[in-house]
Amino acid sequence: MTSPHVPLAIAIVAEVIATTALKAADGFTRLGPSVLVVLGYLIAFYCLSLTLKTVPTGVAYAIWSGVGVVLISLMGWIVHKQALDLPAMLGLGLIVAGVIVVNVFSRTAGH
Repeated sequence: MTSPHVPLAIAIVAEVIATTALKAADGFTRLGPSVLVVLGYLIAFYCLSLTLKTVPTGVAYAIWSGVGVVLISLMGWIVHKQALDLPAMLGLGLIVAGVIVVNVFSRTAGH
C-alpha cells in the first residue's frame, strides 16, 4: 500500500508547476503555458483527491497549500526574478514551521 504522502507530493509538485506556468500563460493567451496550467491543476486535484481517502481534509490541505506557497515563492524568485523581503521570508518560515508541527505532532495527520 502506498503512503498517502506520495499522491500529496505529486499534487504539490503539479500545482507548483501549474501556478508557475500561470504567469507565463499571460491570461491564457499563450497556448503552451496555458495547457501546462490546465494539466497541472488536473493532476494536482486528482492526486489531492487520492490523498483525501486517508488523510483528513484540513490536514491534507494545510500541507498542500503550505508547502505549495513556499515552493511557488521559491519558483517566483528563481524563474520570474521576484524578490522576497524579510517579512515575506519570515512569514514563509512560519508556514514551514506550521507544516512541520502538523506532520510531527498531529495524531490526525494520517501516519
